[in-house]
Amino acid sequence: MSTHAQTGTGSAPEPHIAPTHRASWGTGPEDSPDGGSRGLRGSLRRHPLTWFFALAFGLSWVAWTPYVLGGNGLGVLGFTFPGGLAGGQLLGMLPGAYLGPILSALLVTAATEGRPGLRAWVGRMTKWRVDWRWYVAVIVAVPAVLIVTATVVGGDSPVMPGAVALAGFVPGLIMQMVTTGLAEEPGWRDFAMPIIQRRSGALLGSVIVGLLWGMWHLPLFLTEWAEYPDVAWWEPVEFIATTIAFSLVMTWVFNRTGQSLPVTMLLHVSVNNFNSVLWSDMFPELGREHAGHTFLVSSVVVAAVLLIATRGRLGYEPAPDTVRS
Repeated sequence: MSTHAQTGTGSAPEPHIAPTHRASWGTGPEDSPDGGSRGLRGSLRRHPLTWFFALAFGLSWVAWTPYVLGGNGLGVLGFTFPGGLAGGQLLGMLPGAYLGPILSALLVTAATEGRPGLRAWVGRMTKWRVDWRWYVAVIVAVPAVLIVTATVVGGDSPVMPGAVALAGFVPGLIMQMVTTGLAEEPGWRDFAMPIIQRRSGALLGSVIVGLLWGMWHLPLFLTEWAEYPDVAWWEPVEFIATTIAFSLVMTWVFNRTGQSLPVTMLLHVSVNNFNSVLWSDMFPELGREHAGHTFLVSSVVVAAVLLIATRGRLGYEPAPDTVRS
């Protein structure tokens, strides 16, 4: 997700009733499928979330090292990924993104839950068949909320985007879905969120996922992704605050659509796509920092409304026999 480059309502389906599952940051040996096996597999089963986040951070950060240290970043190494900004991100950043959340979720799910767990994980990832109004609401509401917020916060009226920007909107959205969306959301939302909210509730779970989601991006602030070296100290702080607030919104959409990952991915990448494709055309007098401010304010306002409207539940309804501790 990038601020450098809200939700719709519609007629919402009934809240999803999550299946019983006791996995958490750490469970006792009695909670593991084999009664507490030793070794690596036993550790994975007892601490699936710890392993997931450690792998997601470790694999991505190691893979991003050439991108950060090369000419696309700090300039320590004597090479630069070719192709300019787009080429650098595709060749230097995207492989690390794919090696992080989605691969970590696959590995931990396979090790801890086997084929049944993988079927459930893939099932949420491919759950396209939800009320069509969710797709329309997300596609329409995200630009609308961002435009209104930018007008209020930036004090500048939007202008009609050019033909090139309009023509590139849908292709850009598709590209974002198969890059950013596919690389990140099968991990953050599809794997981590169901487990954390069963353990800690949707509110705290969303804050935890949002915080770690934002921190995962930190090395990229040393690269052209964040227009390094022109990065102010407060920009990573603002970014993490935004991911926390936006995580609350995404959790509500995830839960209210019956844990449909495609709709949740669309929400995520719609923000990226607007900032990448339409922002500079619609607000030519506002710089990239205003795009970040707009995203933060929009996320906070929408999250606050949802928290009040749902009394902090964010559409999550735990199964009656779910064990909490």
